[in-house]
Amino acid sequence: MKRRKIVTGLDIGTTKICALIAEVSGENNIEIVGIGLAPSNGLRKGIVVDIDKTSHAIKSAVQKAERMAGQKVDSAYVGIAGSHIKSINSHGVVAVTGDEKEIKESDIKRVIDAARIVPVSAEEDILHVLPREFIVDGSPGIQDPLGMSGVRLEVETHIIKGASTSIQNLVKSVLRAGLSVDEVVLEPLASSQAVLSDDEKDLGAVLVDIGGGTTDVIVFHEGSIAHTSVLPVGGNHVSNDIAVGLRTPVSEAEKIKIMHGSVLPGEIDDQEKIEVLAASGKERKKLSRKMLCQVIEPRMTEVFSMIKKELNSAGSADLTPAGMILTGGASLLEGSEKLASDITELPVRIGEPDYVSGLSNVIDNPVYIKKGDTIPRAIFSTAVGLIEFALENGDAKNNNLRSNSSNNSKEIVSGFFSKLKSWFSEFF
Repeated sequence: MKRRKIVTGLDIGTTKICALIAEVSGENNIEIVGIGLAPSNGLRKGIVVDIDKTSHAIKSAVQKAERMAGQKVDSAYVGIAGSHIKSINSHGVVAVTGDEKEIKESDIKRVIDAARIVPVSAEEDILHVLPREFIVDGSPGIQDPLGMSGVRLEVETHIIKGASTSIQNLVKSVLRAGLSVDEVVLEPLASSQAVLSDDEKDLGAVLVDIGGGTTDVIVFHEGSIAHTSVLPVGGNHVSNDIAVGLRTPVSEAEKIKIMHGSVLPGEIDDQEKIEVLAASGKERKKLSRKMLCQVIEPRMTEVFSMIKKELNSAGSADLTPAGMILTGGASLLEGSEKLASDITELPVRIGEPDYVSGLSNVIDNPVYIKKGDTIPRAIFSTAVGLIEFALENGDAKNNNLRSNSSNNSKEIVSGFFSKLKSWFSEFF
């Protein structure tokens, strides 16, 4: 009988809810055995505005993932975003205890707790205290001081906090869906686990996750987080612009954005046509694809301009020689890399997680298939990142991963791809 660890990641976005169930074996070998997608109707700009609708969507996504995995789950690592997220840098210092003056786990915990003492209003909760570097007796740049000798231990941290009510409403939605919450994780922090390499983090890079309601920005420098922010604009704003500009329902606007959208209208043939559903929903009309892209370009230019302004105001523009990594659904618009590079003056690439590469064989919904049959794995970055975050942080520190025995592991894996087709066909 095979013993395995099961962990669930739950990406609660403005546009979609994505639940991933992963089987972990050996040295953190990850295999996705269950996935569920459901439209998200209870959030606006990453914030829960209707708990009942949100919990219903969560339950729907989780049940699909459970059926695919062949087992029930009772907890998840949950992603959070929204314009209420704030971050600050903080410094902590303590004296090393013990006669031998050797740094122990207790010393590291005390110095991080010291850095945690920052101004926090009654309406805010701290989500993460992330060590950037440790300093032992004045020597900086230390990533892990455990076992070192010294009398004075300092730490530079990056603290992420959010509105208490927004966090509580998110947790309530998950609880109403029948799950407990292992940990609430900042979504761009999770995404960075899935799409950034260690070399990029060490050299200095900025991850930009363009979701439906928000754009999340996280800057890494010398292997640690230097800055985070959440901008209140995302792919839904593009869809709304298309709906207004082309006089079509928002649901139709979302589809044609994914299938035909580009941020570079100058490169589109004037004669190329697309079919668009009229606002009445009763007839279809042919319009120039260039017209569609002329609607998209100004909004995406605004998004990348806001990112550049954010990097400049935070003093992070010169800390990212590895460039910008784009992920999230709206990053898949044709030409996004070029437009982002032109505006931010940084090298840009699209970041995608590795563990969902098999989806290219099973996605049969045309909404998800780009030209050339390229599969948009970037829409799974946060959910996959939550799995990786759980392995790196939860298993070792909180022991929250569930161990389960199963006799049908082979059947689960072999049935994964055939089952996945039906779940994707239900999404739109």
